[in-house]
Amino acid sequence: MAKKALITGITGQDGSYLAELLLEKGYKVYGLNRRTSTPNYSRIASIVDQIELVSGDLLDQHSLTTAVKDIQPDEIYNLAAQSFVKASWEQPMFTGESTGLGVTRMLEAVRFACPSAKFYQASSSEMFGKVQEIPQVESTPFWPRSPYGVAKVYGHWITVNYRESYQLFAVSGILFNHESPRRGLEFVTRKISSTVAKIKYGKVDKLYLGNPDAKRDWGYAKDYVEMMHLMLQQETPEDFVIATGETHSVSEFVEQAFEVAGISNWREKVVWNDPRYSRPAEVDHLIGNPAKAKKILGWVPKTSFVELVRLMVESDLELEKP
Repeated sequence: MAKKALITGITGQDGSYLAELLLEKGYKVYGLNRRTSTPNYSRIASIVDQIELVSGDLLDQHSLTTAVKDIQPDEIYNLAAQSFVKASWEQPMFTGESTGLGVTRMLEAVRFACPSAKFYQASSSEMFGKVQEIPQVESTPFWPRSPYGVAKVYGHWITVNYRESYQLFAVSGILFNHESPRRGLEFVTRKISSTVAKIKYGKVDKLYLGNPDAKRDWGYAKDYVEMMHLMLQQETPEDFVIATGETHSVSEFVEQAFEVAGISNWREKVVWNDPRYSRPAEVDHLIGNPAKAKKILGWVPKTSFVELVRLMVESDLELEKP
């Protein structure tokens, strides 16, 4: 009999890639879907007839418990959240409710309705924030620098707490930045690739950005969802840092994107330190050490930084083509 997986956030970047991966592996895939007046299924359009969407919301305990009770999944991947750092300053309460307490609601649903299910929590490198060591590993102390980071720390520790208190198979993947052509347009990498494509075709003149020196460990989302699945195939529940072990600045990403588009005079097309993109507190230097994941899971990222930028820019050039 096919394994059953429930994915929250199935319509997002990670959820869509994970759903495709699990379908390839023969799973019956269920997606928790929040009721909206204009549903956006663009990322799962090619598989929407192969999955089963279930109504539910991370802010509504009853809907989560009912979904888990009815499905009786073998695996649960909690990827849903308010996931945009900048928006967390503007909506700190909602971010806390969905990104933090939403994890507890999911764990409560598992505990009451299907305690045998294996549970994956999407933790984030933003939990490290004001980094206490370089590179960051599983034991590096957290120092979050945004309401989003704080909420993710809560979600991470409540997952550890339920694992230790109720003997649930509950794990967290501490994922560093992972991008793709499916990334939301509000995120800096996709903003860069999309705007570069628009500049190439003469639709806009300038790319407006914040801090050029912010450094991130950027990987490819399609590679990273493989690790989520691997974590739930282990005998023992453990948390893992998932990263490339390389760091690149925003300005490097910009330069590489313009190179892919064949635009040489790119410096005159970029406006840095736009005040619209400043934050009350910055995270300057994230770089993860994925040694534990390589050793125990046998996981290594397949896609290089240069290849990732190329994938994203070429996709947006195709999208923006007149």
